[in-house]
Formats: sequence, structure tokens, C-alpha cells
Amino acid sequence: MSGAKSRPNEATLDGRAFDLLCLTMACVLGVHASHLPWWLVAGLALVLALRWWQRRRHGARPPLLLKLPLLALLAVAVVFTYGTIFGQQPGSALAVGLLVLKLLESEAPRDAKVGVSFACFGLMAALLFDQGLVATVVVALGLLPALAALRALEPAQATTNLPRALLPGLALLAAAVPLALLAFALVPRLSSPLWGAANSPEARTGLSDRMSPGNFTELLTDDRPAMRVSFDGPAPAPELRYFRAYVMWLYDGRTWEHADLRRANGQARPVETLEARTTSRYEIDLEPTHRTILPALDVPLEAPADAQLSPDREVFSDKTVRESLHYAMRSALYYRLQTNLPAGARQLALRLPQGFNPRTHALAGQWRARYGSDDQAIVRAALALFHDGGFRYTLAPAPLGRNAVDDFLFGTREGFCEHYASSFTVLMRAAGIPARVVTGYQGGYWNPLGNYLLVRQSDAHAWSEVWLEGSGWVRIDPTAAVRPERVSLGAAAAAGDQLGWADTSWLASLRNRWDVVNHWWAQGVIGFDALRQRGLLTPFGIRDTGTAMLGMLLAIGTALFVAIGTGWALWRRERPEPLRQALRRLEARLARAGITRRRSEGPQHYLRRAARALPAQRGELEQLMNRYLELRYAHDEPMPELLREFQRAVREFRPRRVVK
Repeated sequence: MSGAKSRPNEATLDGRAFDLLCLTMACVLGVHASHLPWWLVAGLALVLALRWWQRRRHGARPPLLLKLPLLALLAVAVVFTYGTIFGQQPGSALAVGLLVLKLLESEAPRDAKVGVSFACFGLMAALLFDQGLVATVVVALGLLPALAALRALEPAQATTNLPRALLPGLALLAAAVPLALLAFALVPRLSSPLWGAANSPEARTGLSDRMSPGNFTELLTDDRPAMRVSFDGPAPAPELRYFRAYVMWLYDGRTWEHADLRRANGQARPVETLEARTTSRYEIDLEPTHRTILPALDVPLEAPADAQLSPDREVFSDKTVRESLHYAMRSALYYRLQTNLPAGARQLALRLPQGFNPRTHALAGQWRARYGSDDQAIVRAALALFHDGGFRYTLAPAPLGRNAVDDFLFGTREGFCEHYASSFTVLMRAAGIPARVVTGYQGGYWNPLGNYLLVRQSDAHAWSEVWLEGSGWVRIDPTAAVRPERVSLGAAAAAGDQLGWADTSWLASLRNRWDVVNHWWAQGVIGFDALRQRGLLTPFGIRDTGTAMLGMLLAIGTALFVAIGTGWALWRRERPEPLRQALRRLEARLARAGITRRRSEGPQHYLRRAARALPAQRGELEQLMNRYLELRYAHDEPMPELLREFQRAVREFRPRRVVK
């Protein structure tokens, strides 16, 4: 803030202009509120409200001793929260704070113009955090108070109510839409999308390469889209909609962890062999994850371009997914995975830490003694335990102690997918059956309008894979033994007792239908990159639209819009207003009677001269003159009733020719 005083001869902001300036600042604060600390938003809102109240009640500028401490407090708060003033989030927090504090010294039109200009920059900066359709529309509407504030600063602007003050700005935005669309389509761009700035890592939650009881809760309550999947043929049945992300082998008694296990016991691990019986082709539009993992329908046959297939048939991108990513895949729905398990992989899949979960080990030993070498019987016994043992699916389970699996199996008996997957895998390993944990997504909502499967973050899931002789790695979902709805109806139905909105099916259906619009926006606007721009004219037979062609089309389109705008302005300019048109009709009739208006003569002097020249109609002409002067100068806009009376009087007036 400059802190400079207004010039002595400079005008002071009137009440309406200051109100619109405050409303502009409030809009900027509102569009940034979602990614700013709540206490900063509340504090800035309080400063804005108090400044508006102080200006309305007292009208004086706040003292400098108040502005300087607030400025220092803002800088300290930003540094204390973010550790720096540089970067996307701290920079936006500092900018919004400075913008609100600018109100403390905004008394002159010069200050208001600076504030409005900075506010427009602040509105555009909000698109760095969210480029969705709703966010874009909100930012565009946030420009209306800014345009109204600039218009209120113009001389001789009449004070109007707030809706009428915003209407001219709305008309300007509507007129700018065609030119904006032209620039969007034809301005040459780099290979990144139009809004290519990376979101902050905190902007999205996603699957982690670590899993311990409790860390899925945030995902299971996060209802944002994770990916959209479209299939070449029919979509797989709900019980086959498992999307593999991380395969976890390492367990320390509390946490499962993914690691790069391309080598086991000093030997290189090749990609696990796969005998596919039924396959499916599909395409995935993945939301930004800020990770390299690419979820794939279990089990992928190969990796897409710019990605690698791990030995466990996980798919990893060559670079971090910082923006929406589209990739095509082919996966097996029915298969046999690695029917021959190498000794190193077997040892890794049986490893358990020493000194943990003694009761779990004892139970697994009892099963092994009872069923002998029948591994499938042990698997069935574990699933029967979860189904008949009084276990409950909940997103708010009781905490677990050091022996987490013992506490869960023999104590709390409540939890969600990661509790069941972890305990089942430990049971299998304790019984001598190779097992591992797999995390990813399960389920999704089939959107018939968009013809794609919408998978949300709340569809995050964990399950187990056990290795059985002759079958290889087999997927076992112990959560389905406790709550079958988790597989057949999705995570929201399984957690319906914790999520109140799960019962409002019509609201969920409306939300999923709205996702079609968001999907179109993401593909058509956010994902409109250089590659799609080069193919813009493909329907017209032009395969590759180069920079020169784009520049020529942009120049032609801009010239066309300028011509249309100029023609419209001239047409509006040449259209006479009704009052002036009625006066010209009166002048024409008087001219035919021999009384012509001189170029330097005003309406009042002209009609008075006409009255002197037509003494028989003097009273009628004076009445017409008085009506015209009242309509022209007594009101900002002529009153419709009086205007119609004046027009009728002009039509009825018949001057007599002057005898010379």
C-alpha cells in the first residue's frame, strides 16, 4: 500500500462507488476462500466489513498507525503459516490480504482504479487452484462488481440500485464471449493445456503407497471424481470393477508399504506371467494425483505409452500426473496370474515381523492343523470368520494398539476395507499361504448419459491376493464377506450409516449427471492443448492446422468482429431518440411553413421565434416548447406518459404558412 494522500483537487469517492469497490474485494476474497486458512478469511472479512461500516458512518480515512500494524501482521501470518511468501498458496494469501487492506486508504478515484485492477488480477489467479466450470463462471461473475465500480467512477453517472448497476457489466461480458471463444480456439499455444499451471499437491487427495488402519478415512469421505472409464464394449459387472494401483508386500506390524521390488533375494523379478481368458479394452481419464501410479482394471496386460509395467503388473507413468491424463488400456477380467511362484517371491509373501499379534498366529496355526495342506479351506475359514464373527463395517472404528490385528480380530471387530484386507493377509501369511495387499478403487457409478464409469475418491478400496497352487494369485476381498453392499452397490451404500447423504438417491443421481457437464468441460476446455488445436479444422479437410493458419484465421475473425462491433455502434448512434425525433418532425413542419431553424439556434430560441412568426398559434407553440424543455432537462429519462403526449401534440400541430 502506498499510504499516499489524495491530491487536494482530487475528487472523493461517493458512497455508491465505495460500496461497489467493497463488493469487488469481497468477491475476490470469496473465490479464494476455499484454499486459504479459515482464520485468515475470517480476519480479512472482518477488516472489510469494519472498513465499510467506518466509511459509511464517519467517512474519514483510517489512521496510518492502524494500517502499518495490520500490514505487518498479514506478512507475519503468511510466513508463519506457509514458511515463505513465495509460491502459489502463500502468494495468493498475501495478494488477497493486501487487496483487502488497500480499502483502508481508498478514498480517491485513483485509489479505486488501482484496487479494481488488482482485484481483476486476483480473480484470475483463483483459476490456478480450480479450473472447473462452476469456478470459471463464478470468477466471470466476480468481474461484474469490478466493471460496475469502474463505471461508477465516470463523471455524471447517476446513482442507481445495485442490480441496475451490474447490468452494463453483464452486457459487456456477454458481448466479449464470442471474441473470447475465438481467441481460445485460435491463439497458438504450447503443448500444455490452456490452464497448464500445476495445482498444488494439497489440491487433490489420492491413493498412497502406504496403508495402515485409519489412513483411508479421508479418501472414503472424499466424493470428488478420481477417474472416468469408458469401455469399448459392455462395462464389466460390479464384482469385476477392481482397479489395481499399489501391490504391497512389506509389513512391519502396523503399516503396509509399497516398494520397488524388481529384485527379490538378489534375483531380478520379471513381470508376473498372465494367462488371460477374457479381456476388456477401455480408456481412462485420470484426475491429477501428483503421483506416478496409473490405476488399471485388474489385471493389465500392458502399459500405455509413456508408462511402465512393474513385475506386479502395476502401471507407473514416466512422470508425475499433475494434470488430467487420458490413457488407453487392455486388461484381463478372467485370468491366471503367475501359476509358478519363485522361491524369493514366496519368501517375501510369507514374511511377518517377529513379536506381533500372537493370537492371530495361534488361530492360523489351528487352521493349518485342522485343514492340513488344503489352502482353499483355510481361506474359506477366514472369510467365514469375518462373515459370522460379529464384524461390522464402519468408517469410525475404535483405535488399535501395538498388536493391531489381534485387537481388531478379537477385540473391536469393526473397521473398513483396509482393516479387513490387512488382517486377512496377516492371517494367510501366518497360516503359510503367500499373500499380499492390493490398493486401488472398486465399483463406480455407471453414467448412462456420458456412457462412462465414474469412479470417485470415495471408491478407494483395499483387498488381498493369495497364491494358491494351480491358480496363481487369486483376488480375495474380505470386506465383501462383512458388507457385500461394498462391492455390489459401492462405498457410499456400505457406509450409509455414517454418511447421511447416502440416503438421498435423487441428490446422488443429480450429482452424477452433473458430472457429465464437468467431464465435457475437462475434455473440451481444460484439456484443449496444442495437439487438439492442430486438429481443429480436421472436419473441414485440413489435417494439421499450423501456426500460420491459426494466425490468419485469428486475424480474419478479429477483423470480422471489429467490423460487426463498429457497424452495431454506428447503427445505435444513428438511431434518434424518440424525443429528438419528435422535435425534428416539428422542425420539418415549421420549415414547410417558412420558419427554418438556424444552425446556431437552440430549441428554445427557435420555438420562441416561431411563436412570434405565427401569432395565431403562439400559445400552442409555447406549450410545445415548455413540454420539450421539461422532457429534456427536468428528468434523467423522459417520462413515458409525457413523451407520448408530446409526440401526439406534434402530430396534431398544423402550422399556417407565413405570408411575406
